[in-house]
Amino acid sequence: MKEEQSIRKSSATTIIVMVCTLLSRILGFVRVAVITAFFGASGKADVINLTFAIPNNLRKLLAEGALSSAFIPVLSESIIDNGTKSSRTRNLVRSLLTFQLLILIPLIVISILAAKPLVTHVLTQFDDPEQVAQAVPLFKFFINYLLLISVSALMIGVLNSTGHFFIPAVTPLLFSISVILSIIFLTDAFGIYSMAIGVLIGGLLQIIFQFPLFKKTGFDFKLSFSFSDPYFKKIVKHWLPVLATSGVFTINQQIAFLLATGLEKGSTSALSNALVFWQLPFGIFSASITTVLFPRMSRQAAAGNQEGLKESINVGLRMLFSLLVPSAIVLGLFSRIIISVALQRGLFTADNTIMTSYVLTGYVFGLFSVGAFNFIQRYFYAIKDFRIPFYVSVFVCTLDITLSIILKNTSLRVAGLAAANSISFTAGFIVLYLLARKKLGSLFTRKFFSTMGKVVISVIPSTVLSFFVLKAAGESWRTGPDLASLVYVFLIFAVWIIPTLVMYKLLNVEVISFLLRRNKKNV
Repeated sequence: MKEEQSIRKSSATTIIVMVCTLLSRILGFVRVAVITAFFGASGKADVINLTFAIPNNLRKLLAEGALSSAFIPVLSESIIDNGTKSSRTRNLVRSLLTFQLLILIPLIVISILAAKPLVTHVLTQFDDPEQVAQAVPLFKFFINYLLLISVSALMIGVLNSTGHFFIPAVTPLLFSISVILSIIFLTDAFGIYSMAIGVLIGGLLQIIFQFPLFKKTGFDFKLSFSFSDPYFKKIVKHWLPVLATSGVFTINQQIAFLLATGLEKGSTSALSNALVFWQLPFGIFSASITTVLFPRMSRQAAAGNQEGLKESINVGLRMLFSLLVPSAIVLGLFSRIIISVALQRGLFTADNTIMTSYVLTGYVFGLFSVGAFNFIQRYFYAIKDFRIPFYVSVFVCTLDITLSIILKNTSLRVAGLAAANSISFTAGFIVLYLLARKKLGSLFTRKFFSTMGKVVISVIPSTVLSFFVLKAAGESWRTGPDLASLVYVFLIFAVWIIPTLVMYKLLNVEVISFLLRRNKKNV
């Protein structure tokens, strides 16, 4: 009964997070469309995408990635032991904020002082001297975003751990709005630096927006050097191996961008733009499910609730398969039309659409694998086992880099980097699943295989209808966004959403009941 009520609450929260994430991703598309319209998909755009990717990847180490993964389970433990508004829990957050500042401020200062050698010899392979000249000062601006997003991520982790999801989910909207408006209104005056202004203002707005609820929940920005607290020591103890794990993936992604800078112009932007489309379903579904269930799994692990923990993982995997597999098929089949409508305007050409679609196709094959990999990884973090995720991540990234080097020199070129990523994460997911199975028993129960079969059957009608839409659309995507292409995009979603939902309902695919549980009475 109690477990069922918990699942109901998680269902309602997941819907809220998904809706907010959808709005955020839509604004993310608008942001990318504005960037490509003003700066194209090569040259200046490559510089912007590469230099912004550096602090954006580092935040995974020092913000919502590694630190949150180590922080949330321990904070959940402190809340269970001492209460949300206890002085000990508040002081733990203060100590963590202080710890962040002690690491980030010197790192940012060093990065600014050493920007030129870092950009020219370590982070890029640009042959064009003009691109190098633009990248160095832009990097100096962007690196400051790391401090802002790290503080914001700490606040998000605290609010999520205390059961608040709406405000943290809305927060990213402010970032995209800031960047969009900055580029539109400031590009004439500041050129590519308009992006940097928008990024820094957006980062600051995320902190300001969350602060009232953060304070109301009982927390503040006071500094504390109580690094001897057992809870804090536990966070640092956990953070170091998670940092190592996230560091492997961050280095891996940075290497992908580095390899892309050595290919044809536009390759870096194609990689970055394809990731934006790939992250739409990943962010809405995978990240939302993980965001909601990870704190819950952490509490279950802290309370020793093995059955509840296993059920949370089972539910998560079934939801991921039901939502990500249809998403991957849609992106794979209609990549050119979708990219064309979203981005093909201004300096973004049909050739840019083709290159981006090839990269996106390489990524979509691993959509479910990456989602499931990240989700099961959180199980190990919840039970405070950080060794297994680290070793598996080393395996995944070694395989990814090896395959990337091989495939980029084939006819695939930049799309080979995406294909290597999908293959590697699929292998990593299989390994991580087998190791999790040793601890909990089979996670692919009869329920999972039943869900998998129903999903496969459910997408058949939509897949068949898709080929008629593709035949009717023909090469219309080459002209960019016009009335005809907008109609085809509408048809794409119509032939997928409506038939798939009908089939899900007829076959009783669990994702429907999961997301609608909030409407049921608590009986």
